[in-house]
Amino acid sequence: MGERVFIAIGSNLGDREANCRSAIERLKYAPRVRVIRESSLKETEPWGRTGQPAFINAAVEIETDLPPKELLALLKDIEGRIGRKARERWGPREIDLDVIFYGERVIKEEGLTIPHPQAHKRLFVIEPIAELAPDFVHPVLREKVYDILMKLYNRPVRDAREE
Repeated sequence: MGERVFIAIGSNLGDREANCRSAIERLKYAPRVRVIRESSLKETEPWGRTGQPAFINAAVEIETDLPPKELLALLKDIEGRIGRKARERWGPREIDLDVIFYGERVIKEEGLTIPHPQAHKRLFVIEPIAELAPDFVHPVLREKVYDILMKLYNRPVRDAREE
């Protein structure tokens, strides 16, 4: 059908689990998208800005023939339908859907960078993807997701403002 894509999912407002499950269900019924696997849901501490509720995070592996910008538009539409409102960067949100990997592609366009430029620094992103595909190779770092995960387990967590 198309490319193997990994999408990170997070929510820390409202019914966090229901928001994440709703996003996954909406992806299952989206045209030109096939959900292959979904990770477990896991509660995580906020990253980048403390003083907000904990997140529920997950990831899905999909297959799609949608071009990256069209996939991004689909994800933004799903976020809006679930009730995401515009707020400050790294702040609380009803739902957040990010394209982390789009096959082996490396894309740097206005409004879209794939692989996600901070993914390898975020345990809450890498851990659910490693649950789905530990042998997937990061197209820029050329490391398996599992190996990136092990590095994250063995280093102190940094505040996003240090990035």
